[in-house]
Amino acid sequence: MTSGAVLIIDDELRSQESLKRVLSEEFDVLLASNAHEAEAVLAGDLVQAIVCDQRMPGVSGVDFLRHVRETWPDPVRMIISGFSESEDIIAGVNEAGIYQYITKPWDPEKLLQTVRDAVRLYHLQKEPGGAGPELKPSHGTLNRVLSERRREQRKMFEFERIVHDPAGPMVETLALARKAAGYDISVLITGASGAGKELLARAIHFGSERGDKPFVVENCGALPDELLESELFGCKKGAYTGAYQDRIGLFELADGGTIFLDEIGETSPAFQVKLLRVLQEREIRPLGATRSRKIDVRVISATNRDLESDVEQGRFRRDLFYRLNAFPMHLPALTERRGDIPLIAESILAEVNRAFRRKVPGFAPETLRRLRAYGWPGNVRELHNEIQRMVVMSDADAPLGPHLLSARMAGAAPAPRGAPAPATLKDQVEALERGAIARTLLDCAGNISHAAERLGLSRVGLRAKIDRYDLRKDVNPAAPLGRACDGYEQ
Repeated sequence: MTSGAVLIIDDELRSQESLKRVLSEEFDVLLASNAHEAEAVLAGDLVQAIVCDQRMPGVSGVDFLRHVRETWPDPVRMIISGFSESEDIIAGVNEAGIYQYITKPWDPEKLLQTVRDAVRLYHLQKEPGGAGPELKPSHGTLNRVLSERRREQRKMFEFERIVHDPAGPMVETLALARKAAGYDISVLITGASGAGKELLARAIHFGSERGDKPFVVENCGALPDELLESELFGCKKGAYTGAYQDRIGLFELADGGTIFLDEIGETSPAFQVKLLRVLQEREIRPLGATRSRKIDVRVISATNRDLESDVEQGRFRRDLFYRLNAFPMHLPALTERRGDIPLIAESILAEVNRAFRRKVPGFAPETLRRLRAYGWPGNVRELHNEIQRMVVMSDADAPLGPHLLSARMAGAAPAPRGAPAPATLKDQVEALERGAIARTLLDCAGNISHAAERLGLSRVGLRAKIDRYDLRKDVNPAAPLGRACDGYEQ
């Protein structure tokens, strides 16, 4: 299994063959005999590292790599030479951004390690928060950077850090996730948006044997097909309108590790065909590239849709569904695990305190009761936003009182004192309805006609609910009147 593509540029056929023999067991090796051939390769393939002979006909290796740096800046560049040309090499380091100078005759093991480090550096630079493009670490430094980063990530996303009630429904979900982590199997996580599916996916990855390899994320519902293909499979410069540079795909970046495909149910049938082929063949071909490349990637996907129903209705490919659904698990919504809410709220508050440099000590008991009573249609994401807002609104580092709750929370009925569960079903439904109306009014800038249309209510019916839930302050009285939009009529 290859771990990257390496371009060898050397005008001597025997030297090409020797380099390829050493590197081909671990890398996809591409060959060029001169600068012109090398440019053709770089224009048609994504390359992670370049090993270029210094003395070539027509142009020197340093001059060519200087040009490569300007046109294809991403590949890690190396010079190989049997001559001592200190001025040229210094110029190469300073102007062509050369990572390593390899002398002839070269040692096979040292050469392999140097190229291995170069490809690792390429991937390190592409990861979120990766190294700068001009970083030239030694072998030991590079390994230390990578190992420290993986160790920090593993600690941050280990199962033990997922906050939950030890008697709640998350116990069963986490037990399943731990089982999945022990096997190299595709996982499909279902659950409402904002419930924490990505957090669970990260825990599975970092708890697996792939935990010291990359974990990459893509929201499949956020991009049109062409851009999604470019993000996942990579593309060559000029492959489509707007492709201004080479892009390595997330599947290739995740080689050896895990890719998390969120909102997989939002993809089009045409894209589903292409994704299915990648999963079946275990290879990708970047848009505009001439060659396919083998990959070794575990797939964890997630959706808030009922994919089985979508399969029956022809909206999602059955064969792709079975590929992704080898190990299904469901993540309960926040309303299904109310015992988790106080624990998650305290954890979020600690995070917000660090981010905002505050020392808010906690929540008033009444605030916690209302947090437990609320419907949380946005799940943990909405809870996080609510706590951030409360901290910003608070004037002192004192427990957060119920007066700091946002308008959509004001109707959340508090649970009876001493009772572990929230109030009646009627109270919960009303809190959910009030929150939905408040959010919709906010989205519609207080415009009643727009909000009523979105909610499926008449304007008269919506006004009645606004009065019932005391939401007049969320209405924009200055909105223009008319059939399409009107303000609240006092």
